[in-house]
Parts: sequence; C-alpha cells; structure tokens
Amino acid sequence: MNKFTRDQMAARVASDIPEGAYVNLGIGLPTKVADHLPAEREVFLHSENGLLGMGPAPAPGDEDEDLINAGKQPVTLLTGGAYFHHGDSFAMMRGGHLDVCVLGAFQVAANGDLANWHTGAPDAIPAVGGAMDLAIGAKQVFVMMEHQTKNGDSKIVGQCTYPLTGVACVNRIYTDLAVLDVTPAGLSVREMAPGLSFEELQAVTGAPLLRPAKGE
Repeated sequence: MNKFTRDQMAARVASDIPEGAYVNLGIGLPTKVADHLPAEREVFLHSENGLLGMGPAPAPGDEDEDLINAGKQPVTLLTGGAYFHHGDSFAMMRGGHLDVCVLGAFQVAANGDLANWHTGAPDAIPAVGGAMDLAIGAKQVFVMMEHQTKNGDSKIVGQCTYPLTGVACVNRIYTDLAVLDVTPAGLSVREMAPGLSFEELQAVTGAPLLRPAKGE
C-alpha cells in the first residue's frame, strides 16, 4: 500500500497554514512541519515552553543547547523572535491567540474527539503537557499521525477508547494514507495517497468515511 512519507505529510500540513498565522507545533511528528513552511510565507511558530518566532531545525553543528522547543529538540529563532515566561505562553494558548495547533494523536474519533496523552495501559506514562490547553484554545486543530498503530489497528475510530484530551476539537486529520476533514456529516476524504482506492482506505479506517466530492 502506497503511503505518504513523513516529510510529505509535513509538507501537506504546511501548505494549509495561511500567511500570518500563529501556530503551535506539538511534540514529535508535528515538529517536522517547521522545516516545510515556504520561506516567503510569514508564519509565527509558538512553543509552549516560551518561544514565539521559531524557525526550522538548525544545521548539524549549529545547535544551541539553550534554544529548544517543548520536545527538547534544538530549534532556531527568527529575527524578531521572543522568549517569555511559561505562564505567559499558556495564557496565549488558553486565550484563543493561536490560529492553528498541529498535534499528534493515539486516537481521533469520527466527531473530532482527540485522545493523545495516555493510552490507559498500566505501564504507560501519562504526559498531557499543554495538549488540553491547545485543543480547546487554538482556533483550528490539525492532527498529524500514522493511520494505523504498529499492530495494524486504526487510529481513526468511531469512538475513542483512550482518555480524552479534548471533545469534538479536531478540524482536519493528516495521516500517511489520507487527509480527512471532520464535518457534521462525518469524516470527509479530502485526499488519498497515490494509487490508494477509497475502498482500501475505508478497510483500514475504524470509522465510516465520506467519499470525496467530484472534482476534488
């Protein structure tokens, strides 16, 4: 089955981030989006540990150990970027000042419920971080994740079985197989990996899908 690479997924997410947007990139896969934002497009990247104006990852050897994102990865700071207190950062997140957040997920439900902080397994380490604040505070929530778990289970489900991060908060889902919009009618297929049929996509998805409209 053909799949989008992680860089292709990141580039696809980046293409949907508009000029002038204030954006938080979650820990893990979403951080790759920073490396694919067009240089000519002004986007303000926010990190919950107190940064605004992050740039792409530094070149090897140019890392600054004092300049990291919330996932403790080295980052760069663009001209005009700023450092500030953690409390101020969370005030930005909770106050509706972010246009978009891009989060990873363990599960996303058909109605947009998000579970991304705990699997409920006895040996799992819960790590909510700022995900709940972002899920309810950002104007749009994009989820970027693999379509299936390592065991082949769908991460897109009819109803989440893991503890929720946010209720009906996800607007769009980007996976290695498809781009899906969360709509009142259900999950609408916006794009699919090259060569993948709708029937093949539905077979590996744990919730009903709506076919793409003709011409899309």
